[in-house]
Amino acid sequence: MTDQDSTRTPDPDNENVHPWRRFVAIGDSFTEGIGDPDPAVPGNHRGWADRVAEVLGEQVDDFAYANLAVRGKLIAQIVADQVEPAVALRPDLVSICAGGNDVIRPGTDPDAIAVQLEDAVARLASTGATVILFTGIDTGFTPVFRAFRGKVAIYNENVRAIADRHDCIVADQWALKVVQDTRFFDADRLHYNTLGHHEVARMVLRALNVPNDLEAMQPEPIPLRTWREARSEDLGWAREHFVPWVLRRLRHQSSGDHVVAKRPEPSRMIRLEQD
Repeated sequence: MTDQDSTRTPDPDNENVHPWRRFVAIGDSFTEGIGDPDPAVPGNHRGWADRVAEVLGEQVDDFAYANLAVRGKLIAQIVADQVEPAVALRPDLVSICAGGNDVIRPGTDPDAIAVQLEDAVARLASTGATVILFTGIDTGFTPVFRAFRGKVAIYNENVRAIADRHDCIVADQWALKVVQDTRFFDADRLHYNTLGHHEVARMVLRALNVPNDLEAMQPEPIPLRTWREARSEDLGWAREHFVPWVLRRLRHQSSGDHVVAKRPEPSRMIRLEQD
């Protein structure tokens, strides 16, 4: 991934060339790309949005992309800190995935969270940009987040209704069965890994009806483990990831405190060679 001029020249007579020239992504860790290390920039993250922008940028020579997402942000913070800056960048394609961090907090109301989402969507849609919304993943496959499955489902119905009212495109993670598998998730069991972000990118491009050559990436077979090995792995995960997550909640801290957007200004994307 570099911000250089592409060597690919789009065919102006190709009816499959998409209509977008400026893509802005807003949201939290999912859109920032946490779990998908960027080999071109050590310490940075790539993620589904970068991958989508790389494909879109191959097809037109004046394409630019910005990513304002910051890990750990709640929907109120995303609305307050990212929506107007996104509008100011004058995108003709904008994605917003927000509310997931709120939904998995005990005692929160998915209907009330959706009201905040609709306020943001209405503002973004008022610019004339194409807006992409995301449903949440079906958490039934994971014991850690299975208890939130009902809340996620309610929130998803709100997302679909908002998309219908504002003529948005829905990228449906709930229906993306392939990623309902621990092999598509990072060691923290919360964020997608490279495989997961790649599959989400493929799903988003399908939703946009953009032809592409991204192929499915096959995960490694699940290794056989004894009960004792599985238990030890669970305890290690709890110490390293779950307990710190709970402590941040209790202290009203966020993993995104003091983190800034990785791509605040629109620029060109080039697909990484290993794809």
